[in-house]
Amino acid sequence: MSDYILILYYSRQGATAEMARLLARGVEEGGMESMLRTVPEVSAACEATTPPVPQAGPPYVQLDELKNCAGLALGSPTRFGNMAAAMKYFLDGTSSLWLGGALIGKPAGVFTSTSSLHGGQESTLLSMMLPLLHHGMIISGLPYSEAELLSTTTGGTPYGASHLAGNDSKLPLSDEEKALCKAQGKRLAKLAAKLA
Repeated sequence: MSDYILILYYSRQGATAEMARLLARGVEEGGMESMLRTVPEVSAACEATTPPVPQAGPPYVQLDELKNCAGLALGSPTRFGNMAAAMKYFLDGTSSLWLGGALIGKPAGVFTSTSSLHGGQESTLLSMMLPLLHHGMIISGLPYSEAELLSTTTGGTPYGASHLAGNDSKLPLSDEEKALCKAQGKRLAKLAAKLA
């Protein structure tokens, strides 16, 4: 059994990356190791070439890291109520894992950030769940026993952690958003341990 939760995200303005770091803290509070990974950008004009290591932040994810994780937290900013193209492009390339059933029975959760309060947080979270369900993963949300779900005036949903970044994408994470990110990470770690 693998002993890490893979926290795989894409971030352009930094909010989703900050959420990922908070989920990692929650994972570690839950007794497991966290592994932060990202995906490269995609280009609409031509096939993009990227250096093998990003200039900043965590390394790009490798399929084996996804295959060998005990659980997955998947994060993306919202793009018109859906996940970012870079994350979708990566997920579209995981057919070999699907064919081998590599992710069946592993827990997974999703998280997102939007510029506007009604910018599609919940539809983005639901869209990220779809390929994970096809992989046979066990989707975990946030239960209402997390009191911040009832008190938040920014982000936070039972489908997964979320953040309201504001029109300029500069709003810091609220205390409720931070707590829900950590709670989601902790929940994933505890579920992975139970399922092992």
